[in-house]
Amino acid sequence: MFEKHIIIGNLGRDPEMRYTPSGVPVTDFSVAVNKRYTKDGERVEKTTWYKVVAWRKLAETCGQYLAKGRTVLVEGDLSAEAYTDREGNPAAKLVLTATNIQFLGSGRGDAGAGDGDEVPVGATAEEENDLPF
Repeated sequence: MFEKHIIIGNLGRDPEMRYTPSGVPVTDFSVAVNKRYTKDGERVEKTTWYKVVAWRKLAETCGQYLAKGRTVLVEGDLSAEAYTDREGNPAAKLVLTATNIQFLGSGRGDAGAGDGDEVPVGATAEEENDLPF
């Protein structure tokens, strides 16, 4: 059985790239997905936050070209991570392990645009069995 999740949203912060002890690049960043609708005659906006994690070449590409505010489409595997919030209450966050990322939009937050570098419109993760988990 295969399950794929796709989100389109804006980066809430600049990507953070690091390396595992064995030297594998990993980058993570947050993405806000906004849903707008009308309820009882009033406009309502709901924002859902996702933590996106990219590995290997995809991680390097994201670290190089993405920045806060950039619009992205992310495909990947969804999971939830439990944690304790600042007040000591149990909470959970949505984590999307990226297999494909498309860089969308233009304007503010388009890191690399206009500086002479070719900005890729998307990147794809390497084979899933190459992931270190």
